[in-house]
Amino acid sequence: MTSSGMASAFLVLLGLLVLVGPWVLGTANRLDRLHVRTDAAWAALDAALARRAVVTRAVAAVCDQAGLRAAADRAERAARPDREAAENELSGLLADLDRSALAPALAAELSDAEQRVVLARRVHNDAVRDTLALRRWRLVRWLRLAGTAPTPAYFEIAEPAADVPTQRVSARVVLVDGDDRVLLFEGFDPARPDELFWFTVGGGVEPAEDLRAAALREAHEETGLRLVPDDLAGPVWKRQAVFRFDGLSYAAEEWFFVARTTAAEVDTSRFNDLERRTILRHRWWSVAELRATDATVYPVQLAELLPDALAGWDGTTRPVR
Repeated sequence: MTSSGMASAFLVLLGLLVLVGPWVLGTANRLDRLHVRTDAAWAALDAALARRAVVTRAVAAVCDQAGLRAAADRAERAARPDREAAENELSGLLADLDRSALAPALAAELSDAEQRVVLARRVHNDAVRDTLALRRWRLVRWLRLAGTAPTPAYFEIAEPAADVPTQRVSARVVLVDGDDRVLLFEGFDPARPDELFWFTVGGGVEPAEDLRAAALREAHEETGLRLVPDDLAGPVWKRQAVFRFDGLSYAAEEWFFVARTTAAEVDTSRFNDLERRTILRHRWWSVAELRATDATVYPVQLAELLPDALAGWDGTTRPVR
């Protein structure tokens, strides 16, 4: 090759370097950032999975479920190739867990831990997708711009169906007539219309409303009675429960007052739309009837604790199921 030909080839090569060099450098830097992002996303996912395992062990201790605790231990100790299977096993056990027996705070913490796993897994898999997409470019592969960085992998586990319960504080009234009978409503969950249950007067506390004011308001709206603060004894009981209603999960905190009335008539004309659709009837129940019934009644200890509540409030708020 002549010297002029060599010079021309050098200039062409130099031109290619000028044109391609910045792209190569920029792509290599971008790929490096993607690998860092993927590593950080995995660290966050690993931390979220570890937190779920910790909360699961607390739940297992409350529910006395050794199998659930063992699954949490296996998931936490599993090597990376076995991690998906172990975490999916744990997810399956948690999906079958009856959360109604858990304290609302613990149930909410478990749901929060599960949702954080969902979010962390999505962030991780998004980072893996972007990294793999760039690594598949031909020039990236030909020039080996990924260096010695390991190829990232997706992490596939089932997402929990459970949603985070909404915190709900309620004021309820154990309304008793002159014959020591308590007023209960019979209703149902719109999602399960065949499962009927009985419950006391009361409902959710509105923002900036105190418990006693809420109890008085609910009593008027649901029965037509205008009680005054001195009519309410209590709160005599406090009930905490996690339940689903109309497709939503709630972590409920219910406070019960006792009130007496001589009125025989109950006016339900102030029911809201949901109450009109889901409450079938009402009736007055004696303690003997409550003890004998096979119907579902909330609180479930109503028949057991009502006699003491009727005897007079001693100033103590007792837990009730």
